[in-house]
Amino acid sequence: MKRREFIGLAGRLVGGATLGPAITSLESAVAEPARPADLKLKIAPHTLEIAKGISIKTTAYNDQVPGPVLRVRKGKPISIEVKNATSNADLVHWHGLATDTLNDGAMEEGSPMIAPGQTLTYHVTPNPGGTRWYHTHAMAGANLALGSYSGQFGFLLIDDGRDRGDYDREVNLAIHHWEPSLAPMVETMREMSANHPQTTGSDVVYKYATINEHMLGAGEPIRVRHGERILMRLLNASATENVILALPGHTFRITALDGNPVPNPCSVEVVSLSVAERIDAVVEMNNPGVWTLGSTNQKSRAMGLGVVVEYAGQSASPVWKDPAPSEWDYIQFGTQSKAAAPDRQFELTFRDVGPVQGSQFDTWTINNKSWPNIEPLVVKSGERCRLIFRNGSGDQHPMHLHRHTFEVTRIGDTQLSGLYKDVINVMPLDSVAVDFVANNPGDTLLHCHQQLHMDYGFMQLIKYGG
Repeated sequence: MKRREFIGLAGRLVGGATLGPAITSLESAVAEPARPADLKLKIAPHTLEIAKGISIKTTAYNDQVPGPVLRVRKGKPISIEVKNATSNADLVHWHGLATDTLNDGAMEEGSPMIAPGQTLTYHVTPNPGGTRWYHTHAMAGANLALGSYSGQFGFLLIDDGRDRGDYDREVNLAIHHWEPSLAPMVETMREMSANHPQTTGSDVVYKYATINEHMLGAGEPIRVRHGERILMRLLNASATENVILALPGHTFRITALDGNPVPNPCSVEVVSLSVAERIDAVVEMNNPGVWTLGSTNQKSRAMGLGVVVEYAGQSASPVWKDPAPSEWDYIQFGTQSKAAAPDRQFELTFRDVGPVQGSQFDTWTINNKSWPNIEPLVVKSGERCRLIFRNGSGDQHPMHLHRHTFEVTRIGDTQLSGLYKDVINVMPLDSVAVDFVANNPGDTLLHCHQQLHMDYGFMQLIKYGG
């Protein structure tokens, strides 16, 4: 089933409705397991109070936003039972896992949709270790209540046995934007977008933003002690908005990106997360007071994008101070040496072609073709493959490769190695090269993680050939 064909169908499915070939796969996948599932998730409507008097009607996992933190052990097979208690077909993507196509949770690869009222059990062997996450991979199209606009996201933490030993406790922080609406014009969108000034935006603007379930100033602060070292796991679970964060008076020692340890840990005052990226950062609590950890964009903080950090024994209004201007640079976390030469190379140029066939949104192309009318890239098992991303647009594009981890090998004209990720943000009119080893046969989806972009053409499959 084509992704756009499903947009109209998704809002009409009820009870015994069928999805053609997808349901055939689902029926075989939902046979009673031999034993109870290790973990259970329920997709259901949920009302979330993000601040006093402000409630959001959304869809969530297990009646909470973010969904429950799932902690599993690397290499130990697990089963996850997912019940869909909504009126829309859905599925769960296990972002960052090197799993098979059936269990990856992407319909473009052949993962089955879960029809309303049905239950599906996923079977995965968690790998690699580190900070991963799970979220819906359903399309939304023009319905801004579906897909990643909703509250369907949560941390998936995979214990790989490494003894970090460099922090005292951990805090998991997921960022999300709420109540999206169509921007009436590009100029308005630019003014309201938290991505300003690097991008033209996404045709969608938001009314509120949260870290975890609350807006800035609502809910409990993060309470810390002087001298504590806090591991902050940061996740950008927004549908379309990139974010830039700071904690005045403190620095973030970046130890992992997208769950993968970096070869060159660095301390920075400001962190940048494109859609779907994760950052592990150790923050030493060495500046007593009450502070705002939040967006460097004042309008975004006013929308709620922040959380109060309160030292023990301190009581005052939270302080915000604008950090010194800085540019986020992936290169500083890698090794500035040339990566191994690839066996195969693909050049992929991204552009938008404006609205097509009466759509309200731009259509996106890879080498002048859009999903689903785009030929797959074909690789051979065992090859080292290089993807060269050329951004011919004014938007930022967080590029995500399913079921594989890639090595960032060039940004602009600078070569590097040793930096492993599963999402890379490609800036306007820039180019980035990433290498992956074709070691997980099966259809593999490559796409921009901005919901609007992937809904409107910005996807391509990689297939394993002979």
